[in-house]
Amino acid sequence: MVSQHGILLAVGIISDHFGPLVAKVCDCLLRHGELSLQEIVRRLELSPGQVKNSLLVLIQHNCVQAFSAPKGRDRTVTLYLAIFDNVLHRLRFSKFLSVIRADIPESEVLIEGLLQNGRLTFDQLVGRTISKVPEGSIRPAREEIRMNLNKLVHAHFVERCPKPEPFIDPLVVQQPTSSRRRAPKNFEKVISLEQKIVNTADLSDAERFSEIPYIIEDASDVNGCSRDPVDSAKRKRGAFEVDEELNSTIAENEVLWRANFEQFTFCLKKKFCADRKKLKLKVGTHPIWESFCEANLTEKDTDSVTSPINGILERLRQKEGGASMTLDQVTRVLEDLQCTTSNENPEAYTFDLRKMVESCRNEEIESLVKKKYGQAAFTIFRLLVTQGGPVETDQIIDTTILDKQIVHSTLYKLWKDDYVDTEKISSVAGTGYAQFYVWRAKSTFREQFIDNLYHAALNLRQMVNYIAELLLEVIF
Repeated sequence: MVSQHGILLAVGIISDHFGPLVAKVCDCLLRHGELSLQEIVRRLELSPGQVKNSLLVLIQHNCVQAFSAPKGRDRTVTLYLAIFDNVLHRLRFSKFLSVIRADIPESEVLIEGLLQNGRLTFDQLVGRTISKVPEGSIRPAREEIRMNLNKLVHAHFVERCPKPEPFIDPLVVQQPTSSRRRAPKNFEKVISLEQKIVNTADLSDAERFSEIPYIIEDASDVNGCSRDPVDSAKRKRGAFEVDEELNSTIAENEVLWRANFEQFTFCLKKKFCADRKKLKLKVGTHPIWESFCEANLTEKDTDSVTSPINGILERLRQKEGGASMTLDQVTRVLEDLQCTTSNENPEAYTFDLRKMVESCRNEEIESLVKKKYGQAAFTIFRLLVTQGGPVETDQIIDTTILDKQIVHSTLYKLWKDDYVDTEKISSVAGTGYAQFYVWRAKSTFREQFIDNLYHAALNLRQMVNYIAELLLEVIF
């Protein structure tokens, strides 16, 4: 479930980019979940045309996914679901461009067009790319633009758009729940439904990352003559050549392309972990770690980095001092870096990004606790997070070597601000009866931390908009 500040931030982004009317529709979907067109109209008291146009804008920019669901026995209804993460990704567009600028600079104009316009055909990308060329400069050829787009598709930075309206039965996702635990299960239902819709709408990897096929042009095309589709149809070609040309024409004129946010966030996550890991590396191991990250295979898993040993060695030889390193030295360093191999592919090493990101996130939260409550709170909170379960008060005192009064007062502050939970335990020891308290880090402390980040980003965005309005008043 999206937090209140997260919704306000997302709605603010949509309002800045597309106006208040589209933001109003987005806000309705974020707060109420999947809704039909009629339900949105009824809730917002807008005309069907206004709501429909707003939904088209949100779908065009990958912020809403439509899907069909059963209604009654023989009817279906189209529902619309806001994709919260895709809305927030709009704040990262400059970082996405920096990734392409570093990896595939010749394709930067193409990815910029997709980020700005959401979904485009290849013909639209060609027209936009040519229009961006300054006067007097050489315009890129169509085949050159095709090649640059295929580079993005091959690297999984660009994908074919998902199914426009997949069929999903939300009741299938729902699991039977008891009345006592109904609320947590409903929370799981919302999350799993959104993920199910996204997964169902996605094409298979073979379709999703299918490049635009190249076709051999006739001599008339090479000489600069325009291609006549009527003449082309009359040419006698083999069945295979006709199919190839047809597939290419469809891919150019009908297929919609969009940026693959999943791959971009994976690259940013990988870069963050690589930079964070460098600070803790031993002397002489930096080239091996860099080679491991550079040799990463393109896979669907975005929670880990997998690199073949041959690719690591190949890139290592290109670095200063890397040619003299032996295979045993490299494998030993990779194992020290917590890179693992599997029985299925012993020649490839995998590093778990998810664990490192979670560890870094915990460190950030702990640093905020230290800044707000002091060193004692930092020590206690880190102990509770590390233990991952209930810890008795006396055990906290013994482990942290802190004064009893300080521990009690600090635990009370953390409990009051929803960082920790407590529970009273009763026990019978011999003939006596004793009660003691156990403490654990609250299961929602990470969500609370993220909500605080949303709140800070929202305040910063409002301040920037306010300053911009003041500047406009001064100018005019």
